[in-house]
Amino acid sequence: MKHDAADRESARVTVTIDGIPLDVPAYTTAAAAVVRRYGVRGTRLSVSGQPRAALCGMGVCQECRMTIDEVAHVLACQTICRDGMTIRTEGSPA
Repeated sequence: MKHDAADRESARVTVTIDGIPLDVPAYTTAAAAVVRRYGVRGTRLSVSGQPRAALCGMGVCQECRMTIDEVAHVLACQTICRDGMTIRTEGSPA
């Protein structure tokens, strides 16, 4: 079966971010889904309590580390959302 760009753009998945379900387009990164949920003000808190967010978008800065499907320190900017995925942001500002 062949899929065209319109099929790809209309496909949706549901992820759960910090216990809250969120519907996002398929092929969205976990980092982008979290920004959609919380906004740009930060996607997690540092060990000193400062808001941190994905910076480079290519896995180099490590600022987007989150717990995804119970695996800690996953690079969210490099992880594509799939239906049923759980994302924990480790203390993201609500």
